[in-house]
Amino acid sequence: MSDYYNAFEISPVPAPGPDAVPPEPYRGIYGMPAFMTLPTSDLAASVDFWVRGLGFFELFSIPDRLVHLRRWAFQDVLLVPAAGVPAEPPAMSFSFACVLSEVDSLVEACRTVRPGSVDGPRDTPWNTRDVSVITPENARIVFTAAKPLDPAGQEARYLEAIGITPPSAGRGDHEEPA
Repeated sequence: MSDYYNAFEISPVPAPGPDAVPPEPYRGIYGMPAFMTLPTSDLAASVDFWVRGLGFFELFSIPDRLVHLRRWAFQDVLLVPAAGVPAEPPAMSFSFACVLSEVDSLVEACRTVRPGSVDGPRDTPWNTRDVSVITPENARIVFTAAKPLDPAGQEARYLEAIGITPPSAGRGDHEEPA
């Protein structure tokens, strides 16, 4: 028995494909396995950008203390008031999964709400399309969408060169990688 399995069975992220549909926003309460706490000097402006630009919704708030935002299950952000924000975005980023059909509308919404906030989209050698966004808090947020893998394409060759063999290369979901 192997420890390898099709992780899409437990993830809210749909398998990559041209027809991939994003999951509905998740409004349930759960023990959050990970989340981001982001200080902001303007809570209202931050909430507005995260909601209208990035597609999050307000799960709940404690007036003047905290706003809990969410998109899909396990995509949680806590905005908290702060006296100020960094003058420059850090080199570090935080990434959220999305699907290809969301990329263009996300770029357009962010550019409408906050011109100059978007870098990309750009395709990566590891077969994703990424959009980098600088939020009002000067956080660097990346939305990343998996692209369908062309087994004969450059991305598949790149992945194989670093030891990642796609399932379509003859390996079952429960077998160890090459």
